Amino acid sequence: MGAIHVTHDAHVTVVTIDDAERYNAMSLSMWIALGQAFDAIERQPDVRAVILRGAGERAFVSGANISEFETQRNSDASVAHYNQSVAQAQEAITRCRVPVIAAISGICYGGGLGLALSCDLRYASPTSKFRMPAARLGLGYGYQGMKSIVQNLGPTAAAEAFYTAKIYSAAEAAHIGIVNSVHDDVFAHCADVALQIAQNAPLTVQAAKQAMLCIADGDTSQITRIDQAVDACFKSSDYAEGRLAFAQKRLPQFTGH
Repeated sequence: MGAIHVTHDAHVTVVTIDDAERYNAMSLSMWIALGQAFDAIERQPDVRAVILRGAGERAFVSGANISEFETQRNSDASVAHYNQSVAQAQEAITRCRVPVIAAISGICYGGGLGLALSCDLRYASPTSKFRMPAARLGLGYGYQGMKSIVQNLGPTAAAEAFYTAKIYSAAEAAHIGIVNSVHDDVFAHCADVALQIAQNAPLTVQAAKQAMLCIADGDTSQITRIDQAVDACFKSSDYAEGRLAFAQKRLPQFTGH
């Protein structure tokens, strides 16, 4: 029932959510596999950027596979396990040491919207549609899920999206901050963005992501760790390479060291 595919090309990894017949609706096993895929990426130092997409062009992720609810979310224990699996997958994406880019084509509803909002950057095709339908299904949304929505959209836009369960067009989604921008060939655009990131100094990008996560969380306890990451940038051979390449007016060749 669906699968998660991972491919690598140079310094860019593409993670594809694949259950095209069901508009890439997420089953429990897919949530677990998605979290495992991002855990594996953490152990691959050559990866500098990740693209997250759905199979085909009809959907990024249409939400949870509701047909499973009778068997996978039918008791307190099973609901807790399901919710934990979703949270772990989204947290693995959010905390991924490298930037994660959501390439959104078609439907992006419910759990799909939550996944997209876990990514650092989000781009959509003109025909993409976005919706948070929890209020139409009677589902509760916990602190972490709601926090992500509010942080990305702001309290007023988040309230409208959640309370009304309305469908947003790609243009509307860009206007309220669900996506960065809209592109006719969203997959090509995301590949270009990933390449731009991969060509930059990995230590600098990763230190910046650490800082932005801590700022979003209001977590001042991590300031020392961020300072150490910044110090590592200045002590790296990439810093010397960056200055030399600038002086020679050429593209730098960073190694991540």
